[in-house]
Amino acid sequence: MSAIILDGSMVHYEALGRGRPIIFLHGWVGSWRYWINAMQVASTSFRAYAIDLFGFGDTARDPKQYTIERQAELLNRFLDEMGIGKVAIVGHDLGALVGFQFLKGRFESVDRMMAINVPLEYDIINARMRTAPATELAEWLTARQPDAMTALSDASKVDPVAVSTSMSNLQAGSIFPHVRNFGVPCLFVYGANNPAITVPSQDNTLPMHMHQINLENSGHFPMLDNVSQFNRLLVDFLALDSGVSPSELQMKEEWKRRVR
Repeated sequence: MSAIILDGSMVHYEALGRGRPIIFLHGWVGSWRYWINAMQVASTSFRAYAIDLFGFGDTARDPKQYTIERQAELLNRFLDEMGIGKVAIVGHDLGALVGFQFLKGRFESVDRMMAINVPLEYDIINARMRTAPATELAEWLTARQPDAMTALSDASKVDPVAVSTSMSNLQAGSIFPHVRNFGVPCLFVYGANNPAITVPSQDNTLPMHMHQINLENSGHFPMLDNVSQFNRLLVDFLALDSGVSPSELQMKEEWKRRVR
């Protein structure tokens, strides 16, 4: 286990591979652990880091750090302390919100971002996500599939206050309007069979540097529901030249055939 002390609090992370840095940020259920397969794939070309946010996994519990703004400051401090420059960010639900908050303050430090099943509005979140314990949510969202439950074994470590605080932040106001015009390439990935949130329509209102893809064979955890499909999409997204819109992925017939 690797850890760093930030402002007197322990922050747990894991790292794998060599190359350009990529940061994986988990969501409301679980910890860094469900990124293991994606980290292994990314590590062939990247230095992959996965961080436990405050109140999750093996990172310290501290209610003063549970706002989305403070979680984004965790990422900010982590990058500075580790001497990490421009990064790619892959965030899942809460992790994507934290990534957007970080982007709001340091967009020049982000090369690209993948936002997975991110609720851009509070009202699209299923009420069960707001109130049920993380262990119950893990069972519900994975239909108790053994491999997925193993990947989400840290759900028992989730501090419910960390969940409710960030939910309240989102209810108070959306982060997305502040970051959509920064020009950072962003791919939104949604599982079409996701009971946790209402999947936004693909209505062409996103700016040119942003794009949405819905994965038909996935739910709330695409990285667990269909590992090979998700990893192929991740690799293709990371392989795009810097600054290129992820809408270019739609033009790759090979990728489209493989994910049908």
